[in-house]
Amino acid sequence: MHRQRSYLFAFLAWSLISTWAKGGDPAGEVPVLAVPDTLEVSSKEVLLFVARARGVQIYKCQASKANPAQFEWTFVAPEADLFDRQGDKIGRHYAGPTWESNDGSRVVGAVKASAPSQDGGAVPWLLLSAKKHLGDGAFSQVTSIQRLETKGGKAPSGGCAQTDVGMELRVPYTAVYCFYVLKP
Repeated sequence: MHRQRSYLFAFLAWSLISTWAKGGDPAGEVPVLAVPDTLEVSSKEVLLFVARARGVQIYKCQASKANPAQFEWTFVAPEADLFDRQGDKIGRHYAGPTWESNDGSRVVGAVKASAPSQDGGAVPWLLLSAKKHLGDGAFSQVTSIQRLETKGGKAPSGGCAQTDVGMELRVPYTAVYCFYVLKP
């Protein structure tokens, strides 16, 4: 039953994503084949809506905590616009991590689980739980968020140099965010 739910979700998500004609993703659409078990939401939750994100993952060059003589790109925050299936901007995503609707409502999440993206150059897929809500609107009842179908956004694997310390790097990415609420 659990696996059947994954495939049903995959079909529904693919159906929604593939109908987004306006503002299509130039990188192409790849349907969700299956959501890893570690990223499944509770059986007490139901999908509220799906949004496509397009933006950047921001990194800063800093000394490594493990070895201060080495330097690495450290994640700072995401910065992305959220779009509905018609391609209309419905909100934005930024540090926290926070998702904010055009209606002013916000949800702040906390990472519960992660799984590697099917794209080796992409940030991982995530399952997040809502830890804080602000305002009344689209995000005010969200309980869980999945980040799926990521493309890009990963920091360069080679690290950075001492001469780059303090420099910010903005790596383009796209993702599909699925927002869940408790079943009525």
